[in-house]
Amino acid sequence: MTFLTKSAARYGDIFKFHILGFPMVMVNHPDHVEHVLVRRAENYTKQGVVIFDLAETVLGNGLIRTPGGPDHARQRKLMQPTFRPNVVGFFTQNMIQEAIHLTEMWRPSAGKGTPVNVTDDAGQIALRIVTRSLFSADVSETARDFELAFADANEVLGSLFRNPFPPLSFPSRRRTMMRSATKRMKTFVENFVDRRIATNDVRDDLLGMLMRATYEDDGGHMPIKQLYDEVLNLVIAAFETTTSGISWALYLIAKHAEVGRRFVNEIDTQLQGRIPTYQDLNNLTYTRQIVDETLRLYSPAYQTMRAAIEDDDIGGYHVPAGTNIYLNSYVTHRHPNFWQDPEKFDPERFTPEAIAERPKHAYFPFGSGPRICIGKYFALAELQLILAIVAQRYRLEIPPDQGPTVADQLITLHPRGGVRLLVHER
Repeated sequence: MTFLTKSAARYGDIFKFHILGFPMVMVNHPDHVEHVLVRRAENYTKQGVVIFDLAETVLGNGLIRTPGGPDHARQRKLMQPTFRPNVVGFFTQNMIQEAIHLTEMWRPSAGKGTPVNVTDDAGQIALRIVTRSLFSADVSETARDFELAFADANEVLGSLFRNPFPPLSFPSRRRTMMRSATKRMKTFVENFVDRRIATNDVRDDLLGMLMRATYEDDGGHMPIKQLYDEVLNLVIAAFETTTSGISWALYLIAKHAEVGRRFVNEIDTQLQGRIPTYQDLNNLTYTRQIVDETLRLYSPAYQTMRAAIEDDDIGGYHVPAGTNIYLNSYVTHRHPNFWQDPEKFDPERFTPEAIAERPKHAYFPFGSGPRICIGKYFALAELQLILAIVAQRYRLEIPPDQGPTVADQLITLHPRGGVRLLVHER
């Protein structure tokens, strides 16, 4: 991150750099981001791109790493109705119940001076939410194994991106670690899917909706291998986004007292002590601003790549076919031309007036264009509801002897060692 931030400051909004001999072009200006992800999205593929090739072992041919083109559009069209805002609202009861469960987990530690590991606990809750929403199932020890397996895979993929030698094709500790992690995660998902198929159970959860969905062109259902891949993609994305997002948000709220006071005031004023619902989210405007500002500073999916299919021109620079394009929201979200005092945590950046004053693609935590994150509305609702329910019950404090929490630059941007906070009953 230091290298990329300094390079952007020195060389501008588009520059070429090399990672172990591999040339890449980084684009950092909102107009350039929009060009690659939206205006000329059809010319920029994930095919043959190192970061997605590395992730193929885990993600298979799911939406996250499908190269693009007609196959991606066909699969996206099949799945998109399952994640529309009105459908997401149907699943928010799972989010609410699990957020309440999180507050109960913290009750024994409240006021005792012993910090809770917010990241570990939020991970458990996030996985319970996604498995209940996908499979109508509660999970216990198998979920913990999934969390540990994902942590191993995240570490391996992050290390490979920094140093791809030796590759996973060579015998090594990280190949063994990756194979074990992948097998455990796939087994977790496939067991749920197989049971549902064996019993022809297509209930009204996310898996049932995906099993019933049909392709527009031929009326067929999703092939079983594709269903495995998509479900695993959804579990990983929903689990990690929420785990990191909640961890960073609660840490930042605890660190900034005035933000915390305004946040609690909104929760108390709007909810009057009752449990929030999906319908309340439109009125929790400051809560949403906190979520947006958290994702500006610490977007879990903070980097992505594309490869140019044909020659192109970006901001007056010639981009030959085959060029690897690198986008990093961590850097763009701190662009000094669009974010004053960019390291400061300031939810006021996301008032409607402030949003209108800057280019749309100065901020892209969920990507943009035809490949924007399909679970965006699910994630935003989940983050807001969990924050609101925690705020009703607890005041959070950073332990006085604890140093700053820093980001681990893995494939996702995870708080190193987890966020630890003291909890006090309100």
